[in-house]
This record gives sequence, C-alpha cells and structure tokens, in this order.
Amino acid sequence: MAARPVSRMLQRVLRSGLRSCSSGAPVTQHRPGEPPQTAAEELSRRREFLREHAAPFSAFLTDSFGRQHSYLRISLTEKCNLRCQYCMPEEGVPLTPKADLLTTEEILTLARLFVKEGIDKIRLTGGEPLIRPDVVDIVARLHQLEGLRTIGITTNGINLARLLPQLQKAGLSAINISLDTLVPAKFEFIVRRKGFHKVMEGIHKAIELGYSPVKVNCVVMRGLNEDELLDFAALTEGLPLDVRFIEYMPFDGNRWNFKKMVSYKEMLDTLRQQWPELEKLPEEESSTAKAFKIPGFRGQLSFITSMSEHFCGTCNRLRITADGNLKVCLFGNSEVSLRDHLRAGASEEELRRVIGAAVGRKKRQHAEFLLLLQDSPPAIPSIFSQDPFRVQGIRHRVSFSNQKATLWEGGWFPRTPLLAQWRLRSSCPQRHYSSHLDSDANPKCLSAVAQAPATPSGPLPTADQLTHVDTEGRAAMVDVGGKPDTERVAVASAVVLLGSAAFKLVQENQLKKGDALAVAQLAGVQAAKLTSQLIPLCHHVALSHVQVWLELDATRHAVGIRASCRARGPTGVEMEALTAAAMAALTVYDMCKAVSRDIVLGEIKLLSKTGGQRGDFQRT
Repeated sequence: MAARPVSRMLQRVLRSGLRSCSSGAPVTQHRPGEPPQTAAEELSRRREFLREHAAPFSAFLTDSFGRQHSYLRISLTEKCNLRCQYCMPEEGVPLTPKADLLTTEEILTLARLFVKEGIDKIRLTGGEPLIRPDVVDIVARLHQLEGLRTIGITTNGINLARLLPQLQKAGLSAINISLDTLVPAKFEFIVRRKGFHKVMEGIHKAIELGYSPVKVNCVVMRGLNEDELLDFAALTEGLPLDVRFIEYMPFDGNRWNFKKMVSYKEMLDTLRQQWPELEKLPEEESSTAKAFKIPGFRGQLSFITSMSEHFCGTCNRLRITADGNLKVCLFGNSEVSLRDHLRAGASEEELRRVIGAAVGRKKRQHAEFLLLLQDSPPAIPSIFSQDPFRVQGIRHRVSFSNQKATLWEGGWFPRTPLLAQWRLRSSCPQRHYSSHLDSDANPKCLSAVAQAPATPSGPLPTADQLTHVDTEGRAAMVDVGGKPDTERVAVASAVVLLGSAAFKLVQENQLKKGDALAVAQLAGVQAAKLTSQLIPLCHHVALSHVQVWLELDATRHAVGIRASCRARGPTGVEMEALTAAAMAALTVYDMCKAVSRDIVLGEIKLLSKTGGQRGDFQRT
C-alpha cells in the first residue's frame, strides 16, 4: 500500500504561517521579528508530523517473522579516499566498471519505490559516499520524497566539514562518523593516510550546525585501541556526541579468536570503573545500540553488540549495494540484482514482486554467520606469501567455509586485518604482518634457512675518526648542511627468541594482551618517526616511507622482524630502520613477558643502506 499523501485541504488549514515541504510535513515560515528555528527544531517538527500521518505499512516489506523493514541503506560508491589496513591494500582494489554501477536516476527510482512502500529512513554509505560528485544533489532529491523522515550518511569524515553546510541545506538529517582512534599517529597507521584533524574538524562542524547527537562509530580492537575507551567516553562530557562502541568481529584466517574481541560487558565494566554512576537509557524500537549516559554529560555512549548479543529479532534493515544488489541480511550471501531488473524494463509492480520475494526469504537470524563461531573455515592464503594473495575487490564477495560468511561491497563486514591472516606452508603455519602492501613485496622468514645470503655491493669507506665527537672528544652533532640531498633507503632486522610456550600463543594469537604482531608493527612504525627524539645526536629526518614486517619462524620459536625506511635528504636513515626493528622486538617482549621471562632479543643489525657519500652497503 502506498504512503498516503497529505490532503490539499489539510495544507489549506495549515496555510497562514506554514509552508509545506515535499513530504507534506509543515515547515514553519520565518516571520520578521521572530527568531528563526534551528535545523534541529525544524527536523523534529517534521518527524512529529510524519509520525502522526503515517500510512499503514506495506506488506511486501514485512518478512515471514513479522519484521517491518523501514530502513534502507544505499551504497553510493565502492571508492574510498582512505586505505584502511583491515580493508584493502595501499594501492587500492579493482573497481566495478562504471557501467555496472547504479546511475543517479536508478538510485532515485529505487529509493522512490521503497519510500512509497514504507521505508522512512535512508542512510547513504560507500565506500566513502562523500567522494561521489553528486552526493549533495542526491540528498536534495531524496529530501523531496513524501514519507521519508530521515536521510543519514555514514562517512569517514575527511570531506565532511567542507560539504556539510550544503548537505544540511539539501536535507541531510543524521550523521555517523567512523573514527577508531584519537591518536593522530595511530590514525595515520590504520588508514595509511593523513587526515585525523580533518575528521575532528568535521565532527565539530556537525555540532556547530546543530546536529544532535553526532554519532561517532568506534570499532574496539584488543591490542590496538581498547585503551582509548575512557578517552572516547570523555568526549561526551562537553559535546553532544553519541559515541558508539562496536564489537570487533575477529577472524584470524582459520579460527575465531574471542580474545581479540572486546565484548560489550567488558567495555561496560571498564567504563563503570571510572564512572560507576553510568546509567542505561531506554532502548528505541529496532535499535541496534544499547545506550548509556554519564550523569551531567551532554552526550551519551552506545554499544553495538553484533557478536555477544545479536539483534536479528528486531532487524528492520535492507541494503542496496553500489552495483544494485539487494541484501536483506548484512551477514547473508543472498543477493538479488535490482539493477538488472531495472535495465530489463521491469515495471514497478514487477520490482515489488522481486523485492517482496527476497524479503520473504529473510531468515530469523544470520545463522550462517553464527555457525562460524563453532566451525573453523579453511585458511585463507596470506597476502604476504611469496605469491601474494591480492584482494580482487570487495565487490567480489570473498567467501569461505562453504560461503558461511561473506565480505561484501560497501557494507558492514568483519573488520579483520587481512594483514594478520595465516599462510599454511608444507612445513608449518606461519603468521605474517606488514605495515605496507607493495606489488613487489616478497618478505620471507628472517631465519638463516629462509633468507638468501646477501652480497656486498662494494667496500664501505670508513671514517678516520668518530663523527659524533669534536676535536676535544666531546659529543657533537654532525653538520650536514653542506651535503647534497639524495634518496636514502635502509633496512634493518631483529629476532626475538620466544621459546615454545610463548611462540605457540603468538602463533595462535591467544595472548591475553592481544595481537603481539599487530602491536609490535605499530610500535616499530611509530619508533622510526621518533628516532631523533630517542637518540640525542640523530638528525630529524622527514621519512617518506616506513615499512615493518614480522613473521614467525617455527624452527627457532622466534619472531623475525625487518624494518625499512626511506627519505630524501642529506643524511641516512639507518638509525630509523634500526630503531624500528629494535622497538618492534621490545614490544614483542612486552606482549609475551607474562608467559615467559626466558625471551632473548638479538641479531639487531643493519642489512642494507643506499644513498650518501660513503656508498651503498649490503650485509653478506
């Protein structure tokens, strides 16, 4: 049944001080001498009117379990302006040909049909929706649909401050911003791009323009950002934010590892230790979030319990992917191409039948996904093997274990660092970790067996005296002002001998502190950038690239570490590479010391360096 429009008579009754918006909801006309309504007041008034004049819900959007689907998520693009470690390689992924993506008119045609049948909330997603050139126009045209109460967007926030004033005028009413850390260096490590301050600027611009609450989505990952829970919560003291902590779905190649997941109850306990007065708020109908508030704070906290307490029973969501597929369950692998039906000339009634049949097949809960909690799917090859597994595009739905779970384009998917997956070789399983993906990357175990012997590129000229002391033997920094700028590259290595017990826990990613390889990798990258602050006579170097690999060597019960640094300047970067390798080794020790103190750090050495007046070096 189509949504009932507001009658002309009702509009005439509302005539004198009101004008009608496209949905039929009254919008107050500003009168001279009276203060104008804020955007929030206007949106609230519109929603209240639509609630009072809502039509009966469409049968074809109601599934066999009585769930009424009133919320549609539309992916506007597969593209993204970030390269998150858990999502894609640094060079990006192959994209669907433009001709196979939904056009703007096709998006609006489908949106119009869904809204006519009962959808009252649409959220625009990606990829990153704000990089689509016509996103403002799409919002404006959606705003004209009668019966649509809410137009939201989920964004990484990079372009938000610039576009939000236009989006608000077009009719955008809700904002979700993804932000997994409040530490700028960690942000840059996770997304492989700068932009932390742009995201924060976007959050404050949303507050300035009257959006309340501004939702901030934070996926909590043990060993990476669970130590920031209190910092995120503290943001709500003075800002009207809804900080939403999302349970991470930790898939480590061939087994589920709950120790990497920080559960809702654990997060709640951590917060209550700091704020024991934390109070629970009433849950909204069909909400995926459990909401809490710290008394006296402006904002609130929410928890998305997708792992520990699923919310399938009240699910009211549907999704359309950027290439036009309808997904009735975000965790399912069943899809119907609405694009193909549209382009084949299907009538509105035929589209209703196709959509209704898909909704009717929706299961009570995402059983295929939950089965993964009991079954271990086959291992996925490591992207750091000698023949690297390359992600061919999220749209290709990488499936495993008889398609029991799926990654899909533009949607919520298990945010697992693909970098931490397993490689099963004939001899033993090995975990690999790298801070960077490169087309020519070919890391190997740093054991004596795995490495080919290095060959020297020529004799290294030696200095007649120490360079960091003056003529009187006092410490002094070398003056590099007269040296030419050249491309400098250095590679260093280290080995951590763990012993069998600690090695097994690292190999299976079962350490109580979390993923030792992931944390050590991050520490190595950060340390390289801070070398001049740690070693007094080192010059500050503007690094153009830092790369850290960690691999397990089962024959020695060891972690092999290799660090590479690159810069263009008058001085070398071997100290940065050595610092990165040493700090990564120290971090592995710190992560494992509760298991064993019989851990040995060694073999910290420079493997190679290029550039500079003294020539190149390659360790034999």
